[in-house]
Amino acid sequence: MPWVSASVHPSIARLPGLPSVSDTIGAGTVISHLTWVPFMGEAEFRSGPYGLITDYIHAPFKAGINTPNLIFGGANAGLTLDTGTGMFMYRLFSDPDQYVDLGVGLRAWGIGGNLSENQRLLPLPLPPITVSNGGAWVDALAGGRYHRELGNGFSATAYGDIGGGGASLDWQAVATLDYVVQPGFDVHAGFRAMNFNQGGPLSSFNVHMYGPILAATFRFP
Repeated sequence: MPWVSASVHPSIARLPGLPSVSDTIGAGTVISHLTWVPFMGEAEFRSGPYGLITDYIHAPFKAGINTPNLIFGGANAGLTLDTGTGMFMYRLFSDPDQYVDLGVGLRAWGIGGNLSENQRLLPLPLPPITVSNGGAWVDALAGGRYHRELGNGFSATAYGDIGGGGASLDWQAVATLDYVVQPGFDVHAGFRAMNFNQGGPLSSFNVHMYGPILAATFRFP
């Protein structure tokens, strides 16, 4: 159930006097603008103290734009966000009640956008115009995870990573309360937050996605 906060900060040196722009979109608004089925999933592979965590998010959005007093009658803007993470983990400490993992990895971001302006017949017949653009980058990460058994099938897990490279700053934090329904099947409820700050010659772009999560884990021997 994501909230999305985004802000653009013009370069003071290159674009003096221009204000920063920011906005926050609630979960209801985000869901109403989905154009296809979104996906958030994670898989983990373990062998002894070593592990590999892979994580992928796909979110396609589209919204209408009013264009009064322009030569086009209206427009539609689309945005597709894809991000994938791979983290190699090492179990630094483990006992029957808790464990600590540390790791390094990479996160890839892909953002695709398009703007479609509708046809308008007056005062001149103008055909519709579509403009597409996007970007992609990869960030190096360092991360850690702590898990604690609470008894009666309940446990708690906290995970975080931070890094950069293509982005000036890239970080994620996840906290969940876990419950073992039966051996090999767990359910989770918690909160997830992701953020990146992408700097450019004219401005910097900051995006923060956060909200509650519900998940299930299937474990295979």
